[in-house]
Amino acid sequence: MVHAVRGAVVDVVFPEGALPPVNTALTVAWDRPEPLILEVHSHPDTTTARAVAFQSTAGLARGTAVHSTGGPLTVPVGTAVLGRLLDVVGETRDDGPPLPADTPRASIHARPPQIAAQTRTTDMFETGIKVIDLLTPLAQGGKAAMFGGAGVGKTVLVMELIRAMVEKYEGISVFAGVGERSREGHELLTEMRASGVLERTVLVYGQMNEPPGARWRAPMTALTISEHFRDQKHQNVLLLMDNVFRFVQAGAEVSSLLGRLPSRVGYQPTLATEVAELQERIASVAGSAVTAIQAVYVPADDFTDPAVTTISSHMDCVIVLSRAQAAEGFYPAIDPLASSSMLLDPLVVGEAHYQTAEAVRQTLARFRELSDIISLLGVEELGVADRLIVKRARRLQRFLSQPFMVTEAFTGTPGARVPLAETLAGCRAILEGETDDWAESALYMVGTLEDARRKEAGP
Repeated sequence: MVHAVRGAVVDVVFPEGALPPVNTALTVAWDRPEPLILEVHSHPDTTTARAVAFQSTAGLARGTAVHSTGGPLTVPVGTAVLGRLLDVVGETRDDGPPLPADTPRASIHARPPQIAAQTRTTDMFETGIKVIDLLTPLAQGGKAAMFGGAGVGKTVLVMELIRAMVEKYEGISVFAGVGERSREGHELLTEMRASGVLERTVLVYGQMNEPPGARWRAPMTALTISEHFRDQKHQNVLLLMDNVFRFVQAGAEVSSLLGRLPSRVGYQPTLATEVAELQERIASVAGSAVTAIQAVYVPADDFTDPAVTTISSHMDCVIVLSRAQAAEGFYPAIDPLASSSMLLDPLVVGEAHYQTAEAVRQTLARFRELSDIISLLGVEELGVADRLIVKRARRLQRFLSQPFMVTEAFTGTPGARVPLAETLAGCRAILEGETDDWAESALYMVGTLEDARRKEAGP
């Protein structure tokens, strides 16, 4: 029975010798229409289980009966959940029909595949977004994260990647909305229904208005569904998470409610373990891959924050969204110098791609070095070679901006998806001086170099 309630943490007393193990799911026998499910987290003494609630505990009284399910929380998996929106415990939340009674279920707690069974691929995951494909190529079966502060376009970039990939991607997509706004979830569901890609997608939400336990375990639910398609159906899975920082934040809330002493900057002492438990399960096995793309909020634009550094240590590809880029109107606001990818290697992407990317980076880096001199003395005070670098760097900056399909309704500009070959050709043309006489505005917010040429030529 319930002994004490502290927000989302509930102490439950069991008879001597009947204490359920850690991670066991418990059900509360109360008179509400909504079920209340708890998960055992620790054993303060021989008869008490300290559990985390997945739903609101408002109105829960001491002495209420609690029953052990005898195992961890299980959620529905398989083809029945395709096209559905689920919450952390696997209940449907899209006002659709209930799931079939014979839908298979799987525990949200699982061990990652053995190292020997994991495979690594160097196949590139082409997105059609110029700056990503050129400077931070994504790996099929890899983990990529987009780091950025508030309002620099993380969610818009994730939505564009969903739009770009699901249309040409043959596998299954699983989207985990962790601690995000209800409005964003509703908009995503509506947009996916309209575009006809919902049939191959599963949406899992633990939203901002839900208790920390729901936000803390929602990524595990999404991962469990992904693992089923990878291991049982042998299908490739694209796993998108927005926002992994909220998962860490929910863990910190649970940690303080459990009475643990905080670690650095107030985070939970188990931060590294919790992030590793989530990230290490995102792996590929022979014949099928889970490719993860994650948005990560950076509190107060502090990239040295413990949560940010812990998450980035697990990533193959780090995409940094810069407030300075956004302030100048360059979208996507990706910082080309701070972002990196393990795939950007001549042995993987080829010598031509690598050399072009390095030349673009060097040009932009030199421009950044000269920016203070330019702001103080003006560009006329630079040498001839530096003036040429500045001219080409400014054109590269504008060429690497791109209109998105998901923002068409707001900007009135049709979205563009650019093949990698066109991106490389356009960057080489700018570096070789083909566009030196063009207006800079001709290269801003266009797709290919041909689009820019038409813009330059005018009506």
